[in-house]
Amino acid sequence: MPTHGRFAYSAITARPDYDWPVGARLACYVAINLEHFAFGEGLGAALVPKHGEPDVLNYTWREYGNRVGVWRLLEMLDELALPVAALVNTAIYDHCPEVVGAFRARGDEIVAHGITNAERQNEMDEAAERAMIAEATARIAREEGVPPRGWLGPWIAQSRSTPDLLAEAGYAYLLDWAMDDQPVRMATRGGGSILSVPYPQELNDIPAIVSRKTGAREFATMIIDQFEEMLAQSAHQPLVMGIALHPYIVGQPFRLRALREALTQIRERPGVWWTTPGAVAAHVGDRAA
Repeated sequence: MPTHGRFAYSAITARPDYDWPVGARLACYVAINLEHFAFGEGLGAALVPKHGEPDVLNYTWREYGNRVGVWRLLEMLDELALPVAALVNTAIYDHCPEVVGAFRARGDEIVAHGITNAERQNEMDEAAERAMIAEATARIAREEGVPPRGWLGPWIAQSRSTPDLLAEAGYAYLLDWAMDDQPVRMATRGGGSILSVPYPQELNDIPAIVSRKTGAREFATMIIDQFEEMLAQSAHQPLVMGIALHPYIVGQPFRLRALREALTQIRERPGVWWTTPGAVAAHVGDRAA
C-alpha cells in the first residue's frame, strides 16, 4: 500500500510527557489568515456558487475581510490581549500593507501562506513550487527583517515534495498536516526533517461555516467545547489547540459577537499557554512524536 514515508504511527497515549512554559498543559493559539485573490480568475472561497467571471459577489465578500473584518478582529484581539499568528499571502504586502503592519506592530508571528490563495501548490511542478516558496520567503524576510519559520500552503494543498522543499528552504515547521494534537517530526529527503505543528481543520471557519454552514453561535460553542475537552485531556498529555480564522468570515459583525464571547470565556482559564505555532515549535524541538 502506498505511504507518505514521513512519520511512523504513534499512539498519543504512549509518548513521553512534558510541560509547556509556565507549567501549562494546553497550548492554544489563534491563526488569522490574511489572503488576497486574483480578480476574475483563479480560486477563492465562495459565499454563493459563482456563475462565470468576473465573480464580483464572492470577490468583494472576501475583500470585506481586508477592508473591515480584519480591523474588527484586531480590536477584539487587543481587548483580550491575545497573541496571534498571521498567516500571510505575500500579495497582501502590495494590496494592503497596512494590514500586515498592524500585526507586526503587535509583535505577532508572521507565518508564510504562499503568494496568493488564488493558486494551489500541488498543481505546480517541483521547479515552480520551489520558486513560489522562494519568492514568498524572500518577500516576508525583506518586509519583516527576518525570514518566516513556519508555512501553511494556500488551500493546504501540498505536493508530494512540499515538506522537502520547505526543509530545504530553511523552514522549521509546517501547519498543513492535521493528524495529531501534538507536534510531529516529519522526515524529509537527504536525511532532513521538519516539524508538523497541529493546525485545525474542524475548528476552522472555512470548513465549518462555509462548507458545513455552521452558524455563528454553533461555531462559538465548538470553540468552547473543544477547549474544555482538550483542557481535561491535557492532564494526561501536553496538547496543542489551534483556532483558524478568516477576517471575511468571522469579521462579519454577527459572527464576531459570538466569537468574542467564546474567546472571552476561555481566555483567562488557568493551565493554558496562549502562544503562537512558532513558539510551540521552538519549545518542542526534538521532543516531538
